[in-house]
Amino acid sequence: MLLPVFANNLTATVVSVGDGDTIRVRTGNKIVTVRLACIDAPEMKQNPWGQQSSTRLKQLLPVGQGITLRSVETDKYKRLVAEVFVGNRSVNVSMVQEGQAVIYRQYLKGCPESKDSLLQGENTAKQKRLAFWSQANPVMPWDFRHKAAQRATSVPIQPQQQNNCDPAYPDFCIPKNSPDLNCRDISQRRFKVLPPDPHGFDRDGDGIGCEK
Repeated sequence: MLLPVFANNLTATVVSVGDGDTIRVRTGNKIVTVRLACIDAPEMKQNPWGQQSSTRLKQLLPVGQGITLRSVETDKYKRLVAEVFVGNRSVNVSMVQEGQAVIYRQYLKGCPESKDSLLQGENTAKQKRLAFWSQANPVMPWDFRHKAAQRATSVPIQPQQQNNCDPAYPDFCIPKNSPDLNCRDISQRRFKVLPPDPHGFDRDGDGIGCEK
């Protein structure tokens, strides 16, 4: 597909790759964390799919690779959400076509130019049972995060657990190494939140999380 021309296109250079949908880039004199738009890669704890996805993204985006970013928005974690292009090729689409990531349908409207390619690519990857789709019963990354959050918050905090709990949420235990969570991922409402609030539960900054 051709790179769409928008005023919000940025040129950048790859600095590092995290998991299968997050990279760090240099643009101008700034280092920016970029979340690949409209797709969701398996979590790193979803063995072996998370690691495979990260490895493939590193192959597609080696350190020093020049890229173009079509920015969509900045998310609650202050990451730039963007579609990543190498030449005219969308890396977001490539990851879905190869079964290394799935479409994040609730955010698909952010990629209007790539929507058809993403949908067609995912259907083909499913039919061919590529990578993530080779499983008999694949667990979607968002379901995996939700279940991890439920496990983390369903048991009262014990003294020996406190060292592993994020101190930003003293009313219950969210492990420090939890994946990105939203209010819809947890059952708790109106709980105490302390800075720096890594999951962004306290959107209005009043010290109370997930008020609605």
